[in-house]
Order: sequence, then C-alpha cells, then structure tokens
Amino acid sequence: MTGIFLNAQAAMLAGSQTRIFGLDAQLLFDILVQGLAIFLLFIFLSYILIEPVKKVINDRQAKITNDLESAARDKEEAAKLKAEYDEKIKNAEEEAGDILSSARKKAVKNQETIVAEAKEEAARIISAANQEAELEKNRVKDEVKQEIIGVATVMAGKFVDGSMDDAKQAALIDETLKEMGDSTWLNK
Repeated sequence: MTGIFLNAQAAMLAGSQTRIFGLDAQLLFDILVQGLAIFLLFIFLSYILIEPVKKVINDRQAKITNDLESAARDKEEAAKLKAEYDEKIKNAEEEAGDILSSARKKAVKNQETIVAEAKEEAARIISAANQEAELEKNRVKDEVKQEIIGVATVMAGKFVDGSMDDAKQAALIDETLKEMGDSTWLNK
C-alpha cells in the first residue's frame, strides 16, 4: 500500500511540473459548475428568502409610515379638541361670571324691594298709629266734654239749690276744676 501511495505521489509531481498552478480542464469545469450552482442557489434563495424579507420590511415601513401619519392626524385632532375645550372652559367661566353678576343684581333688586316694602309697612303702621292716636284723642275729648257736661250739671244743680253770688260761683268753679284735675285740661 505504501507503494501505491508513492506512485500516486510521484505521478502528481510529474504532472504538476507541466501545468500552471496545477489547473486542468476538469478542475476548471468543476469550478465553473460549482460557481453556476452557487449563483443559481443564490438566485433561488434570494427569491425564497430575500423577497419575503423585503416584503416584510416594506410592509413594516408602510405600517410605520401609516402609524406616523395617523399619530400626526391624532395630534392635530387632539390640538383642535384641546382648543375647543379651552374655548368651552373660557365660555363656561364667562357664563359663571354672568350668572353670578345676574344673581348679585337680583339680590340687590330683591333687597331694594324688601326695603321698599318694609318702608311701606312702616308708613302704614305709623299711619295706623296716628289714626289710632287721633281716635284716642277724640275719645278723650268726648270724655272731657261729658265730664264738663256732668260738672256743669252738678253746678247747675247746686246753683238751683241755692242762689249764688259771684264769689260763690267763682269758688264753685275753682273747686270743680280742682276735682277734675289740671291734667284733663292739658290733653288737647
């Protein structure tokens, strides 16, 4: 066996001296077939593997683009909604101010109405009190008149009972006035 090995080795040495870089037609054909096989394998694998990966990448890029556009639209919409809500809040604050102002005006008006009614009631009460005082004054005058009439009747009876002279008459009037009291004549 060692002999075969030596013969093969010797044949290689003898053949290698005549070839450049040890290339022969068979080796070149094998390299060409292997290159063609690798090229076909590359095309086949690129069709099977690279095309779907490109498609996934393109789909992903389209989705990201759509998401960015959607986010931009949502951001614009949110800005519009925020502006609307800010406007509504501003209007609500103005409405609240208007309502408070209106309530204050109504309260002042009610206060003025209540004060006016109280003044009218006070005027009615004062008028009623004045009328009652006038009626009481007239009643007291009537009582004084009745009292004077009674005194005059008593005096006339005493006068009739006896003749009176001027001194007696003056003394009788003074005595009657003292019985009635000075306060009766002062209430006019």
